[in-house]
Amino acid sequence: MSTPANAPVDATSRGFALSAYLICFRGIVWREALRFLHQRERFVSALVRPLLWLFIFAAGFRQVLGVSITPPYQTYILYEVYITPGLVGMILLFNGMQSSLSMVYDRETGAMKTLLVSPLPRWFLLVSKLSAGVAVGIVQVYVFFAIAWFWEVQPDWTGYLTVLPALLLTGLMLGSLGMLLSSLVKQLENFAGIMNFVIFPMYFASSALYPLWRVQESSPLLYTITLFNPFTHAVELVRFALYGEINWQALAIVIGCAIVFLGGAILAYDPARGLISRKRQ
Repeated sequence: MSTPANAPVDATSRGFALSAYLICFRGIVWREALRFLHQRERFVSALVRPLLWLFIFAAGFRQVLGVSITPPYQTYILYEVYITPGLVGMILLFNGMQSSLSMVYDRETGAMKTLLVSPLPRWFLLVSKLSAGVAVGIVQVYVFFAIAWFWEVQPDWTGYLTVLPALLLTGLMLGSLGMLLSSLVKQLENFAGIMNFVIFPMYFASSALYPLWRVQESSPLLYTITLFNPFTHAVELVRFALYGEINWQALAIVIGCAIVFLGGAILAYDPARGLISRKRQ
């Protein structure tokens, strides 16, 4: 007997079982983990950059750039303590861009096209790849925390737990930004220049190195720019979370930017772009 045209269709015939999503997610995460383990220089380089800022730059400017008592700090702090959240943001920012660079490479070699033509939803595939990159970045951050502890950067032990949600949200936002940029770049060679064009303005035009009140005193224009910089709010979210507090404005902005960046990346990614790019060449 044939099924009537207007008969309801069972949901399992139109989608995938939860196990299929879990298998796919595990495969993507495992692939990124293997890539990370095989690229040890990536792990080292991700730590060398912020450690140089912590050990050399902060030591040189400790006496010049004093930090007054501002939330979330309850007393005067060393400059090394102040810039630590910004250096954490630097790790996540560079990791997000490096993960996106690998996506451009995968797209050029056809690996990304193979992934995105999977029958599973494209948003799930991109979120899985983004989650794997964020997990790698968080591992790097906690290794950095362990090293910085010997350099008098010693928040309460609870801070290492309360900062984890902030790291997740920050990693998702910055990784989504990198993914959006990678979806708009057609060639691998162009992405390196775009990385520098994005990373350095975002980092220096933020509260990573200087308190916002000091930026406002020196340059009202730069202060306005820092307020519109999502990296500023990511740094402040991590800064407050390290001391068990929530910066609600920063939280809302980071979540909003993460949704916008990820949504843009999902809409912009074309599974055939790698093939089209090679045909044009």
